[in-house]
Amino acid sequence: MGKFNSSSPHSSNNRVRGDDRDCNILHVDMDAFYASVEVRDNPQLRDKQVIVGHGASRGVVLSATYQARALGVRAAMPMSQAMRIAPQAVVVEPRMGAYREVSQNVMTIFESVTPLVQPLSLDEAFLDVSGAIKLMGKPSVIGDLIRQRIATEQGITCSVGVAPTMFVAKLATNFAKPNGLHVVPADKVLEFLHPLPLGALWGVGEKTAMQLERLGLRTVADIAHTPVKILSRVIGDAVAQHLVDLSWGRDLRSVTPDVAEKSIGAERTFEEDIDDVEILLAQLLDLSSKLAARLRSSNQVAKTITLKVRSADFTTVTRSKSLEIPTDIGHEIYITGSQLFHGLDLARTRIRLLGLRATGLRQESQRSVQLAFNDQIDRWREAEQVMDKVADKFGQSLVKPARLIRTETET
Repeated sequence: MGKFNSSSPHSSNNRVRGDDRDCNILHVDMDAFYASVEVRDNPQLRDKQVIVGHGASRGVVLSATYQARALGVRAAMPMSQAMRIAPQAVVVEPRMGAYREVSQNVMTIFESVTPLVQPLSLDEAFLDVSGAIKLMGKPSVIGDLIRQRIATEQGITCSVGVAPTMFVAKLATNFAKPNGLHVVPADKVLEFLHPLPLGALWGVGEKTAMQLERLGLRTVADIAHTPVKILSRVIGDAVAQHLVDLSWGRDLRSVTPDVAEKSIGAERTFEEDIDDVEILLAQLLDLSSKLAARLRSSNQVAKTITLKVRSADFTTVTRSKSLEIPTDIGHEIYITGSQLFHGLDLARTRIRLLGLRATGLRQESQRSVQLAFNDQIDRWREAEQVMDKVADKFGQSLVKPARLIRTETET
């Protein structure tokens, strides 16, 4: 969904109520999630400009408190830019383990309300509360109960959008933030949608918006009242029909529990461009270990590994390889990634970013029985599972492959 300013043209009141009959879809989004967890765990940060991200100037912002956002700091913004905007901000290194723990607790709260929960990420999910209304009350009441429980039990705040469809509920959450609830009544959907800018529609990114604006289209209402045939000439038949449907509030999707992640990735932007192959391979090994740990923590194995390399001039190349047997073992991911790396002509190329992504995910229990006959694979997996346990107890920084320790000592 494209970005848009949720404070206009609608009211900025973040607790907008209304007739919530037939509004059984809730979209719940934690407010400034990573930053809120950091403030909760360190009260000295309260009311301060806090930015969560790797302190290196070439990193990006992962989250920021509303005090920092008020100055213009945004997620995915380069850290160097964020620090120019908010030079007094406190930069906090991310603690993904802590965020995952809070996320699991929040999802447990959702699942105590309804089994129909569809997580979108660590900090947001859709809920269908149709079956909970008789027991718990109207959708807006359920939304408030969820907000209260998250605040009481987890010490952070969230915002809730209540609407008849998933698309409109997610939009409504933008108007609820921070720490509020916004209802879009079923008979007010078009009144809510039509004044919004094009970027509010799922599927309208910067490029598509520019194409549509050349036709003189600026708002959702403009899309709704433009013949599909005219839109199709610019953006194609499928996208045109999709946008017209959304512009009229038509969204036939239903909340689907247990939607598995389509991919899991790990990547790193370096503080300085690197052209030393040995250092790059060591970084690739570290990324392989992190990616494998994420696979194991989600109880999944991957069929395909994709390498991403971005050079100093921002040229980005990706290469993929499918495995004979799906894996969650860092050693195997590294072997595959290094083969892909050596297949690229990177002589004297200065590298800005390396990344690995696992796709073709499936549950670990579905892994091929061939693994049972490969002692070497079993030994690697057992060793990495021990590393997982040590990392969980003492932190990721205290356990890593010996090659990485040697590389750090040498540098």
